[in-house]
Amino acid sequence: MLSDQDRIFTNLYGIHDAGLAGARRRGDWDNTAALIALGRDKLIEEVKASGLRGRGGAGFPTGLKWSFMPKEIGERPHYLVINADESEPGSCKDRDILRHDPHKLVEGALIASFAMGAHACYIYVRGEYYNEAMALQKAIDEAYDAGLLGKNAAGSGWDFDLYVHRGAGAYICGEETAMLESIEGKKGMPRLKPPFPAACGLYGCPTTVNNVESIAVVPTILRRGAGWFAGFGRPNNTGTKLFSISGHVNKPCNFEEQLGVPLKELIEKYAGGVRGGWDNLLAIIPGGSSVPMINAEVADTVLADFDSLRAVGSGLGTAAVIVMDKSTDPIKAIARLAHFYKHESCGQCTPCREGTGWMKRVMDRMVEGRAEAAEIDVLWQVTKQIEGHTICALGDAAAWPIQGLIKNFRPLMEERIAEYKRSHGAKHSSKMAAE
Repeated sequence: MLSDQDRIFTNLYGIHDAGLAGARRRGDWDNTAALIALGRDKLIEEVKASGLRGRGGAGFPTGLKWSFMPKEIGERPHYLVINADESEPGSCKDRDILRHDPHKLVEGALIASFAMGAHACYIYVRGEYYNEAMALQKAIDEAYDAGLLGKNAAGSGWDFDLYVHRGAGAYICGEETAMLESIEGKKGMPRLKPPFPAACGLYGCPTTVNNVESIAVVPTILRRGAGWFAGFGRPNNTGTKLFSISGHVNKPCNFEEQLGVPLKELIEKYAGGVRGGWDNLLAIIPGGSSVPMINAEVADTVLADFDSLRAVGSGLGTAAVIVMDKSTDPIKAIARLAHFYKHESCGQCTPCREGTGWMKRVMDRMVEGRAEAAEIDVLWQVTKQIEGHTICALGDAAAWPIQGLIKNFRPLMEERIAEYKRSHGAKHSSKMAAE
C-alpha cells in the first residue's frame, strides 16, 4: 500500500489551501525553471522512463505520445490540449484535482507544453463542472499574477499561455478529436485518423491531447525522478493512480494508490467494503461504465492495473470502480447504460447511430424478459458488429457493457425470459411475432 509521503495529490480532499501559497507549501512551483532547463529531449525521456501511461482510459504511454510531436517548430504552432471533460459515468477523479490541487495541473501544463514545443495550452472542462472551471481559472490567474505563466513563464525563458475552454456537456467531446472540433467552434464529432493530432490537430497544427491526471503528475515525477515513480506497481503498470469507488460500498471515495494492488483490497481499505459484506457482492465495473463488468469470483483475486484487468476481459479505464451488490438487477443496470450511450452517440457512424438505439430497445425488453432466448445471441452478434467498426471508441463503449452482462449473467437473462413466458403465456408469443 502507498505511504502518505509517496502520494502526489496531497490536497485531494481539499483540507488545505488550494491557492498558490498553499500549493507552494506542498512543493508545487519549486524551481520550475530548472526542470524546463533540462530540455525537451530529457523531459520526454524522463516521462518515458517513468512508465507513465495515460490516465484517461486508454493507457497509452505518455512519453511516447509526446515524442510523436515534430522535433522542429515550423510555420504551424504546437498545442497541448488537456482533457478535463470527464464525462465517463462513475469517474470523478479529475474533478477533485481541478477543485483542490489545480496548481499541479497548471505547472504540469507548462512543463509538458515546453517538452512538446507548445507556447499555448487549452484545458477543456466539461460543461457541468462550473465550480471546477472557476477554481481552475482562479489558479491560472494567480499563476499569471506571480509571473509563472505568460512571458518568460516561471523565469524559464519560455513564453506560455494557458486557457480554459468550457464544453457544453457532450460526452462525445471526451474523444480527443471531437474535443478539437469543439474548441474550434464546430460540432463535437470525431475525426477520421490518420492524420493523427500530432501531425494535424487543433487548427490543423501539431497537437497532443492528454488527460488531467496524466499532466498533473509530471512535475512530481521530474522532481522525484523517473525511477521513484517506476518503483510503484508492476512492470508496464507503474506508478500511482487515482481511483474512484462508487455504488454499493459503505464509503464512496476518491483516493490515490499504486497500480497492481488487489481490487478487493482497495474496496475493503478505502471504501469500507461492500455494503452487506464481501459475500454480498454481485459484480463490479472496474474502469468506468464503458468497460465490461466482472463477477464476484474474478473480483476476489484480480489486480487493479491495466494488464491484469485486460487479462480477465475488462479494463482499468479511468479507474472508476462501480460496485454492485446482490440487490442490483444487472440487466436493468446495463440497460440504463445502453440508454446513456444511445443518447450520447454523435450519429456520424452507421454502426453506432443505428446500433446503440437498437441495443437500447432490445435491452429494455430484456429487463422485462419480453424477448426470446435466441435474441441473446443476436444481441451478442450485434455488439461484435459495432465493436471496432466506428471512427471513435464510443461504439466499443456501448457494446462492452452488454458483452460483460451476457458473459456473466446469461442464465439470469434466460430465466427472466422464461419467467415472462410463464406469466404471460400465449400473449407473449403473439406479441413477439407481431414485433
